[in-house]
Amino acid sequence: MMLTKNLKRINWKTLFLLLLFAWFALNILQAIFTEIIDDESYYAFWGEHLAWGYYDHPPLVGVMTHLSALLFSGNLSVRFLTVLAQIFTLCLIWRLCEEKMPSAKKVLLFFVFPATMIMFSVYGFITTPDVPLLFFTALFLLIYQRFLKEESWTNTLLLGVSMAGMMYSKYHAVLIIGLIVVSNFRLLSRYKFWLAGILAVVLLIPHLLWHIKMDFPSFQYHLSARSSGFKWKYIFEYLPNQLVVFNPLVVGAIFYILFKYKPRDIFERGLYALIIGFFTFFALMTFRGHVEPHWTVICSIPMIILLYRYSLQNKKLLRFVKYGIAPLMVLIFITRILFATDNSLTQRLDFAGKTTRFKALESIAGDKPVVFTGSFQKPSLYHFFTRKETTVLSAVNSRQTQFDIWQKELDWQGKPVFICSEVRGLTQEYNVGIYKFHGFFCDNFQSVNRLKITYELDQVAYSAGDTLYIHFEIFNPQPNEINFRHPELPVTLKTVYFDKNTPLFRHCEWINPVEKLPPHTSIKGMLKTVIPDLQGVYKFGLTLDNKLCFAANSAFVRLQIN
Repeated sequence: MMLTKNLKRINWKTLFLLLLFAWFALNILQAIFTEIIDDESYYAFWGEHLAWGYYDHPPLVGVMTHLSALLFSGNLSVRFLTVLAQIFTLCLIWRLCEEKMPSAKKVLLFFVFPATMIMFSVYGFITTPDVPLLFFTALFLLIYQRFLKEESWTNTLLLGVSMAGMMYSKYHAVLIIGLIVVSNFRLLSRYKFWLAGILAVVLLIPHLLWHIKMDFPSFQYHLSARSSGFKWKYIFEYLPNQLVVFNPLVVGAIFYILFKYKPRDIFERGLYALIIGFFTFFALMTFRGHVEPHWTVICSIPMIILLYRYSLQNKKLLRFVKYGIAPLMVLIFITRILFATDNSLTQRLDFAGKTTRFKALESIAGDKPVVFTGSFQKPSLYHFFTRKETTVLSAVNSRQTQFDIWQKELDWQGKPVFICSEVRGLTQEYNVGIYKFHGFFCDNFQSVNRLKITYELDQVAYSAGDTLYIHFEIFNPQPNEINFRHPELPVTLKTVYFDKNTPLFRHCEWINPVEKLPPHTSIKGMLKTVIPDLQGVYKFGLTLDNKLCFAANSAFVRLQIN
């Protein structure tokens, strides 16, 4: 009762600014004291190498980390623009609510929804491509709302800019634009909407040219490489993950609105389309592989708008918000404090302890570059915490990353490096305090990941036990000579059979092998191999093994084994 009376005395604009400042202050503190996660260190690395595109995503997240690093060091060198971006995103969402009679009580209600949407809160201090996507989606929806009322040249221009901004943030933008068009097919008859689309494409030309130059790595990754095949667990984990992302009570409230009320106008129909479309699209995507929980986080914007509007209209819903959803802010706040501290839980979840771990690794490697195998996380974190040179060698059974575009390992050919990987016969165990590492010092480093192999098969179906003679050609695009009989990292040629996502490597005989392959030179040869005792359809390829990893050197072909 006392709170209600006090709220009546407060000017709504003053309260909005106070809450906005409190939101900003909380996220700044959270950004400072919550340890950087692996993806953020990866994006921070992007910011050090600005480009019009990156292997995994469009470039805007790299620009954000670059600008943050110009202003701050430490965690804020990655997160400052993220904290700032969410403040502007909240302002845009408030405008989208179209509140005609604002009050302090309504402002307080508005802030309940973003504060209780778990992943939306997280993207107030954790830097990912979803952060700029949320901002530009809010901007796009605001301009679209105005465009429906007035198709002015200003709105047309801003509509095109906001669409380009979404595309430069994340490729999910295609789905957002598509769902808005589906909700309002009349847009396709508006020539100014087409002009806005053309403007967006023009603004995207530098990014498209980058893709052409790089052979469309992002498209290949997202459309093909991310497909891990059908598994029942991908389907069953989808809904629980969404409940975690948005908060189960919020999800219940929004689906209550979707089922009880019809959209009041064309714009609201677009909000419905975004929520239903995103949930449905990614539910279907579970049939081809794992769906990351946060891929639907963009739905938080239409959810906030609809929850705000209909809470004011429906007393039962408002009561549920007050006594069900709002109290969760306390639990979320306590959780945020917990994740900003170094404790056993945060260490187990990898939200703490990484600084000392990678500093310990630095004490072993010294100033020598560190070469990892496997994923991009370890070299990204190592570089962030130590500022030392590092890279990762992708294998045929691990996905490629931005490191495969940078190809940093080419700078260290023939030089000493520390290889942080378990290699039989070479690896040693290093103990630094509580940390244990496996690796070894290599005096004359050599990698074969950039070599290209082409080959021909006489047919596509074979029987187990058949002997194959395969003509192949190896091209060395590197500026260094490859020594197949390298004293530390000798190179062998092998065949690989992929059973779904599991690689099966087999030895083969290289007839008349060569010892060395000069730079920028090709060699032709023939290998002899026996089809293993397998049955079914496999992806077949050739790979070079230099003890560190089986490199992705060739294309794969479909092979039937009877």
